[in-house]
Amino acid sequence: MRRDLPERMEHGGKVRWHRARGRGELLDFSANINPYPPDIPWEPDLSMLKDYPDDRYEALKEVIGRTFGRDAAEVAVGNGSIELIRAFCSAMLGEGDTVCVTPPTFAEYEMAALLAGARCSADSTGASVRFLCNPNNPTGKLYTRSEVLRLLAGTAEQGAYLFLDEAFIELSDPRQSLVDVSHENLFVLRSLTKSFAVPGIRFGYGFAAPELIERVETMRLPWTVNAFAESFAIEAFRNYDTLKDSREKIIRERRWLCDRLADLGLVYEPPSANYILVEVPMEAGVLVERLLSHDILVRDCRSFGLPRHIRVAVRTHDENRQLIEALKACLS
Repeated sequence: MRRDLPERMEHGGKVRWHRARGRGELLDFSANINPYPPDIPWEPDLSMLKDYPDDRYEALKEVIGRTFGRDAAEVAVGNGSIELIRAFCSAMLGEGDTVCVTPPTFAEYEMAALLAGARCSADSTGASVRFLCNPNNPTGKLYTRSEVLRLLAGTAEQGAYLFLDEAFIELSDPRQSLVDVSHENLFVLRSLTKSFAVPGIRFGYGFAAPELIERVETMRLPWTVNAFAESFAIEAFRNYDTLKDSREKIIRERRWLCDRLADLGLVYEPPSANYILVEVPMEAGVLVERLLSHDILVRDCRSFGLPRHIRVAVRTHDENRQLIEALKACLS
């Protein structure tokens, strides 16, 4: 019997899709990518393509482990963070299970849970897994380390797992991270491609107790991290500390951008990372189309259940200025 599947979730970063339909060059504010990425001294070596990658990714996991003070056996890798979300749900959930997902948040938690046969609820009572995005996407809300530790303790007390998505914490406040915490009921997810501005290579990684890592890695398809992605990731982790400069520049630009949004009379959620959730005085889809006519692409937040909100990434100063000028024209 054929099983009904949920509808695919909407995401930002559709600039190539728009270009293929005649939009030309667009400034992409819909994808939350580091506007000031570190300069990584890496060039693709074509000779790597003649061999399969090492599916155990031992060298890569050793580098990640050293970077964060974790054992390589506590590291999982995947073709983007979404693969690890789905592998985790496939490994840990089944028919009749419940997961706690509090909207608005990243849609792939619900998608992965539904594909595994589980149901979603905003109530954590009886949930097998609780998802937390910190800082949250799209709101930008950042929970403190102590708050997340309390949540972990309560979740573990119920015999459940906390799936902690820290995809943007490197561009927010790493001091609030739980990346150094080894707990049998915790999985911490990260995304290198956002912080180093290389979404095209698709690379995500995560941390958990070795037993949980083994289950997740068993569900991951073989060789999903390609040779170029692995090679770039190793070099990026060797330059990991340079992200501090990115964070400082993002803070300055975010402050400027928030002030200009306020000058336009727009209300926004207090941001903590490299994106801002903005309430707009019209249907989001209308404003998105108007901005496209100015060659600006923003994230339509209707798919988050927010029909009058857009999400804008923090980009370079000149690009942020162009966004404000386009908003002035579109809101007048």
